[in-house]
Amino acid sequence: MQQLSQASSLETATLGGGCFWCLEAVYDELDGVVEVVSGYAGGTVANPSYQQVCSGQTGHAEVVKISFDPDKISYRDVLGVFFSIHDPTTLNRQGADVGTQYRSVIFYHSDEQQEVAGRVIEEVTAAAIWPDPLVTELTPFEIFYPAEDYHQNYFAENPEQGYCRVVVAPKVAKFRKQFTDRLKRA
Repeated sequence: MQQLSQASSLETATLGGGCFWCLEAVYDELDGVVEVVSGYAGGTVANPSYQQVCSGQTGHAEVVKISFDPDKISYRDVLGVFFSIHDPTTLNRQGADVGTQYRSVIFYHSDEQQEVAGRVIEEVTAAAIWPDPLVTELTPFEIFYPAEDYHQNYFAENPEQGYCRVVVAPKVAKFRKQFTDRLKRA
């Protein structure tokens, strides 16, 4: 019963910032995050496949759906990590990953999330952390489609895969260094 009450108190954040493998790998290690699921949001095709999303024709972004305990981490802090682990100034691109599926986007689940995200975007812009203007979309959440099973926990299960070694691992290392005090304890 207690597990059920905990689940009902969780909040959800849905974020896109390039390849979902990168975001999932980071948020899996963030204290207060209970679950991270890689998937697709923001498109026009029901239950899209990875191949369909990669074509750029469905309008979906690669995203992670993050279930978190607001008693341990705030939505604002979830977004703080988000803006530190991807480049929110490159339109439809993260590094060599190019296409609308790699856009920077926050899908908000409530008016409160929209307000908090708007403030965080303003603060990040005002802090001039990035030399170029932010292009992060702030969009109402509609529907989430989980990615295929082989995409889930991808970095944890494939750390020696080339993309994981060259792209994901450095992002995870940067996150661990920057947010040492926010890591889950073993």
